[in-house]
Amino acid sequence: MKKVLPILRNKYLLTIVGLAVWIAFFDKNDLKTQLELRDDVKKLEEERNYYATEIKQITSDIKELNTNPKTLEKFAREKYLMKKDNEDIFVIVEE
Repeated sequence: MKKVLPILRNKYLLTIVGLAVWIAFFDKNDLKTQLELRDDVKKLEEERNYYATEIKQITSDIKELNTNPKTLEKFAREKYLMKKDNEDIFVIVEE
């Protein structure tokens, strides 16, 4: 008990402990907020990576559509159901 009392009388230790408790629990940037913000940053980075790959894919698709007439024809037939004058289109819907 005699060893505990001098430790509690140390004003520097009490100040450091008090500041640590304040920063960890009561500050606007407490530990909980920091962990939530870190999770948000990870999610946003994943979304950024996903959209970056999607942009690359779409850019390559657009380049292919602009340079290759057969690809453009295939895209128009599949996406917009376009046809030539002497053709009939049958759409098969799977249930």
